[in-house]
Amino acid sequence: MGTAQRQYSGCVTAFTVRAARTSDVRGILGLLDPWVQRRILLGKDVVTVYEAVQEFVVAESDGELIGCGALHVMWEDLGEIRTLIVADGWLHHGVGGAVVAHLEEKARALGLSRLFCLTFEVDFFSRRGFAPIGEQVVDPDVYSQLLRSPDEGVAEFLDLAHVKPNTLGNTRMLKQL
Repeated sequence: MGTAQRQYSGCVTAFTVRAARTSDVRGILGLLDPWVQRRILLGKDVVTVYEAVQEFVVAESDGELIGCGALHVMWEDLGEIRTLIVADGWLHHGVGGAVVAHLEEKARALGLSRLFCLTFEVDFFSRRGFAPIGEQVVDPDVYSQLLRSPDEGVAEFLDLAHVKPNTLGNTRMLKQL
């Protein structure tokens, strides 16, 4: 089925991972809400998700969204996996791994060679080749350009002081593709 759509057979039932559509935005927000209520993920405005819908892929089973994730390009060789969510009933059934694999394919197709994530799920991402990172992972010229970005994810990547309250307990991780 190529990179546009893939079928997976999990422990529960089959699911598909595909590019998100505008009609998926409310479902993405529905997946996000329980994690926001638990204070694990930050909430997103509806308009923000619509503006970024092309970055998202979704996992669905029998027409129900069961997971999602987004790939945000940060620089010519660097992207971020963000908003990776799996519905509670689908945890540990391969959905998260399938979404990440789809996002990695998308990253390679765009010419990216590194992927960043900010996560509490260190073991999950470590099993997929991500490793914790230190302070300076881009050269000073790129750093100065990234400082100009209004995107909070870029600020989290750069570990800027104003986003520290949002990132407490999270681990910054990077993968070479």
